[in-house]
Amino acid sequence: MNASDRTPADLLRSALAADPARPLVTFYDDATGERVELSVATFANWVAKTANLLQGELSASPGDRLALLLPAHWQTAVWLLACSSVGVTAEVGGDPADADHVVAGPDTLEAGLACSGDRIALSLAPLGRRFPAPPAGYADYAVEVPSQGDRFAPFVPVDADAPALVVGGTELTGAQLVDRARADAEALGLAPGGRLLSARPYDTWEGISAGLYAPLAAGASVVLCRNLDRLAPEALDKRVASERVTATAV
Repeated sequence: MNASDRTPADLLRSALAADPARPLVTFYDDATGERVELSVATFANWVAKTANLLQGELSASPGDRLALLLPAHWQTAVWLLACSSVGVTAEVGGDPADADHVVAGPDTLEAGLACSGDRIALSLAPLGRRFPAPPAGYADYAVEVPSQGDRFAPFVPVDADAPALVVGGTELTGAQLVDRARADAEALGLAPGGRLLSARPYDTWEGISAGLYAPLAAGASVVLCRNLDRLAPEALDKRVASERVTATAV
């Protein structure tokens, strides 16, 4: 990764420049049997579309706060990087009543209605499927995002020293986040090309770092597992081998 990278969006741009075809996020949900693998290029395309949705359709701007009410999931990772691309502060598990925008999953739709601003709902169904009908009070992400542009440019340059993430009661600027992610990558023994299997939830810095930021900062990739407790030990061993995992965070 580039030593001059100071925001999560910078990390993604460097990864894209280095090797767009390599895997970045491989997601498993062991409750549904879902497996999704996103290359750096595919992930970056989702981020660009989502950032365009945020900036264009939702009129989000730097300094806005977005309550992110989603579990560990590949689409949650996309939203985190999209917020960083626009300069919006992502508050993981934040109070929707205090947020300018809210993004909710099936289990948090009712809570998200407390937001008086824009509300986006994700079904979190396999293949990113849409809801049969948009939940009341929400726009369906799977309906809104496909038509967005494949390239993104912020209207205002993102300030690396502005708040980028709030998780577990801790607020981090973009620069602080990148520094922490690099330190975590080193502690986890991640090197370029490495593969980290993480089953940690996204409700703490440790979970989000292992499940996204540390691998991104190291030029590595993540095998993000949801509901891993449903997997038999021998099946987990097989996954570790088949996915060429080099480090774990469970």
